[in-house]
Amino acid sequence: MFSSLQIDRRHLKQVVRELKKWRAPATVLLSLYIPPGRPIADVMNMLRQELSITDNIKLKQTRDAVQRALTAAMDRLSMISKVPPNGLALFCGTDMQTGNFMCYMFSPPDKVPVYFYRTDKWFHTEFLEDMIEEREVYGIIIVERDKATLGLLRGNRLELLAEMEDYIPGKHQRGGQSQRRYDRIIEQLVGDFYKKVAEHANKKFLPYLERGLLKGILVGGPAYAKQDFLSTGALDYRLKAKILKPLYDVSYQGVAGLNELVQKASDIIEGQRYLETLKAVEEFKLHLAKDDGLAVYGDREVKEALRLGAVKFVVVDEDRPDVDEIEALAKNTGAKTYFISDSLPEGEWLRKTFNGLVGVLRYRVY
Repeated sequence: MFSSLQIDRRHLKQVVRELKKWRAPATVLLSLYIPPGRPIADVMNMLRQELSITDNIKLKQTRDAVQRALTAAMDRLSMISKVPPNGLALFCGTDMQTGNFMCYMFSPPDKVPVYFYRTDKWFHTEFLEDMIEEREVYGIIIVERDKATLGLLRGNRLELLAEMEDYIPGKHQRGGQSQRRYDRIIEQLVGDFYKKVAEHANKKFLPYLERGLLKGILVGGPAYAKQDFLSTGALDYRLKAKILKPLYDVSYQGVAGLNELVQKASDIIEGQRYLETLKAVEEFKLHLAKDDGLAVYGDREVKEALRLGAVKFVVVDEDRPDVDEIEALAKNTGAKTYFISDSLPEGEWLRKTFNGLVGVLRYRVY
């Protein structure tokens, strides 16, 4: 019973996006949050009391809209006997301009934190906003003596948070006292830059750590720069404890550097969704290059292969209108589904060339 109400973070993101589009000229949009353990009977009694006082609403159009929302909410709740383990969220309302009506009831991916009821001019989605965010987040630091990149890996997304650069002079050639003095100045400038990077990393990553989302931090860079950076002591000790070993040699900064570091760290973040999607895309490209008949693309071809149960996995653009249909087809036949995000290196290529839908077959069917 509960499984039919449960939604994952990706679907929750879609639902919240839709709910936020709704606006009304009067307080007719119903939002209801029920935490786990709350008796359904108590909630039903509250809604009946709210319904009983709606006759006091003077404007007929507003009164009818509120009554319809309350009645629909009670109808939905009457279908279940117990609140699911994560609680319930319920939204009902009428678009007073078009007359369109909607009513969503679902159990979110995290526990509902509060008992909340309100009819308003908008749906209250604020208690769902944090649930959209991935529960496992990796911080990324790529640092060299005069450049640095900070990034975030969460779910199927790799985000560039900041790029930093400072001017550090090259080595002095005079020798003697002048050489040593100049070297000390350069060393001080490099140390100051490392401290700026650490302060920026503290600002970006500590909020995730304090919310219990930061699983680890990947650190990379050329030669000894990454070790020197950590030795400054400017990085918060709590973040230092989250650094994953080993430290990696990375040749690039920016988005290219983030991708390089993530792929080099595949052994310690195995199973992370962004990385798994990258591997799936690489496997598709390999079969495409070999022309062995196992790479499948084209909307009709992929969907037909899914119905035949011949698909090992599909890679699909998360913004396609039929993404739920494709995911359901894959699930019914035991195929894995990987979702293309904006940050995936080949994402744009897959969208433009294959309409955001490709797969790899278990066996040839064409």
